[in-house]
Amino acid sequence: MAIPPLSMTPTGWFQVAWSDEVAAGSVHRMHYFGTELVAWRAQSGRVSVMDAYCEHLGAHLGFGGHVEGEVIECPFHGWQWNAEGRNVRIPYEPRPNRGRRMRTYPVVERNDAIYLWHDTAGREPFFDAPDVFASFDDGSSAADYWPRATLVERGLELHPQYVLENGVDVAHFKFVHRTPIVPVFTRHDFAGPVSYVDFTITFEGDENQSIEDVDSGVEAINGGLGIAVTKSSGMIDNRTISAVTPVDDRTCDVRFTVYIGRTPGREGPRAETKAREFAQEVIRQFGQDVHIWSHQRYSDPPALSASEFEGFTAIREWAKKYFYPDGRGGSAAELHAVTPTRGADLP
Repeated sequence: MAIPPLSMTPTGWFQVAWSDEVAAGSVHRMHYFGTELVAWRAQSGRVSVMDAYCEHLGAHLGFGGHVEGEVIECPFHGWQWNAEGRNVRIPYEPRPNRGRRMRTYPVVERNDAIYLWHDTAGREPFFDAPDVFASFDDGSSAADYWPRATLVERGLELHPQYVLENGVDVAHFKFVHRTPIVPVFTRHDFAGPVSYVDFTITFEGDENQSIEDVDSGVEAINGGLGIAVTKSSGMIDNRTISAVTPVDDRTCDVRFTVYIGRTPGREGPRAETKAREFAQEVIRQFGQDVHIWSHQRYSDPPALSASEFEGFTAIREWAKKYFYPDGRGGSAAELHAVTPTRGADLP
């Protein structure tokens, strides 16, 4: 019996667009979780995400639909729908159709990104999407950083959980990124749907010496499986956001954002150029990970070494507990009572 893959419909917050892709008064087409969607921004600035097909006769609101003030209007017969998905006007009838409603999704907007809440069980959000500045509660803001650099990779055959598991992987730095960095984890906190992973940095071949700054290292906040934000300090101050969103039952879109910290007194063109170069190096290394993930098969149960066992086990149990209401994911072998013979190749 083949071990089934992870479910591609996990619960959580997932990035579906950049903020600047949905200007005031515009309609933006999207396809995620096997569903045609539209995002639209009212003239007041509020962003809404809803299923794309009009409840009247099924016209796609992303092809000719337009925003009228605080509602979206269908291009077919002019039916208007508000941000809650309710029909508020039929131009050729005296009253709207109060019995039909467009499916809408909870949405938050932060760090120049639009996040959608997805849950197959229909539950309301039970945790907040992390903010790359505010969530670290250190008084920082975008003003302390150079303009962001971004990466977008679409339609990759990978799962969001692969990306989150990378956060507890101590060994890959040497082999994927060809760097002497060896993380030493100081925190694994998977007690709630938002988890925390911190590590300090040591260097292989240098008597395992850590960098001198006592505050050096990386702090990561995982807002479910869809969003991870990190704060790195001690070498070059930077923040990152990785966001992975299922498109269908096989593929995901990956978005990655990097902010490089400004240094007081160094604000000229040369400093900005250096910041951009470092941001591109961070993106290059993330791209190396993406290349691995997009050709990876989920190994369950994995053949973990002793030093890997705690981190990988914790993150998989965390994922299974909070993000798979359909009963698949986290530990598919356990859930489906599959017990491979020791030493046998998994199908």
